[in-house]
Amino acid sequence: MDILSIGGIVFAIACILGGQALEGGHAGSLVQATAAIIVVGGTIGAVAVAFPMPDFMRGVKMLGLIFGSKKDDTGEIIKQIVELATIARRDGVLALEQQVQNIPDPFLKRAVSFLVDGVDAAVARESLEGQIFHEFEENQTGAKVWESAGGFAPTVGILGAVLGLIHVMENLSDPSKLGPGIAVAFVATVYGVGMANLFFLPMANKAKRKVGLEKERKTLIAEGVLSIQAGLNPRVLEDKLNALTGGHYATDHKD
Repeated sequence: MDILSIGGIVFAIACILGGQALEGGHAGSLVQATAAIIVVGGTIGAVAVAFPMPDFMRGVKMLGLIFGSKKDDTGEIIKQIVELATIARRDGVLALEQQVQNIPDPFLKRAVSFLVDGVDAAVARESLEGQIFHEFEENQTGAKVWESAGGFAPTVGILGAVLGLIHVMENLSDPSKLGPGIAVAFVATVYGVGMANLFFLPMANKAKRKVGLEKERKTLIAEGVLSIQAGLNPRVLEDKLNALTGGHYATDHKD
């Protein structure tokens, strides 16, 4: 579970409700089923029109990435690649065949399989980079679903407010209903703007960042395995991979 994502949403809502309470308002005034139906339903409908079904469902699946937490295993990946490079340098590339089944990461396993099968370096690079690019573009599309929701929600909220005001205008003969009616109308705007800026747009940004990190991780793996194929010295390879991460996982070499 991504505590920062959950905590950020809870903190933002708590501050908004707390500020309203300090001004003498109460949370109950913001609970309007009609406004929620208009804003949520209208936003979902607009997004459904904007994206094909596979892209729409990809956006829904992105919730797992947005609110899920994945351990940063970059250090372990670098260590494993360097170990594979050491074996290849000492015993030859074919010696890696015994190591393939013990590799838990699917992408690293596929890359090392290319190495063991003797796939040409250019072909291996094209295949690995193609997979990285394809997965990145698909996941970016999923993030754009939430970004679009953040764009549609405020406008749908304004639409809900206008509809509410129309209802108020229909009851001008009863002044006692004007104040509460106007308040209810503007709740739809609150819902639209709030959902866009507290949920949809931040979720899209979080998804894009996590997708970018995964792309960097797989690019690191591809570069590492292709460097093994090129016969790069394990120590030099370790320095190269650490440089790609900004030196965050660098360790002192021992002679």
